[in-house]
Amino acid sequence: MSLTKPMDAETQLAGFIAKFTPEVAALAEAILAKLRKRYPAAVQMVYDNYNFLVIGFGPTERPSEAIFSLALFARGATLCFLQAGPKLPDPQKLLRGTGKRVRNIRLESAAALDRPAVKALMKQAIHLAKIPFASSPQGKLIIKSISAKQRPRRPA
Repeated sequence: MSLTKPMDAETQLAGFIAKFTPEVAALAEAILAKLRKRYPAAVQMVYDNYNFLVIGFGPTERPSEAIFSLALFARGATLCFLQAGPKLPDPQKLLRGTGKRVRNIRLESAAALDRPAVKALMKQAIHLAKIPFASSPQGKLIIKSISAKQRPRRPA
């Protein structure tokens, strides 16, 4: 009989983030703090996969309904617009990507989330989402998957 307690999701996520350089880890924590404050009702779905550590923000536990995701990689972070990326009005040409659904922006700092153009993109993404975030805070953090094999989380 084991007396060890299973790790909670916050502790697991902290461990995933700790694999990155201190700079990327600090960036991730600052961005997550802003996103959690802005969208307290979001269900956060964590995928520690081969290429990225991804935290999706959606109104439900269904990954297909996630509106945003924060993707962390060895050299930084991106904010992905998951549902209607190509439909988002982007007069400042911030969005990157050419896929049918997803667009992203590189986040050099958490302060980038406060730029008016980025706020406008996020507001539009929520407006175009199939299901919006709930109006009352009921968010939670769920570890969805952990890949056994991963690229290095720190630059070579």
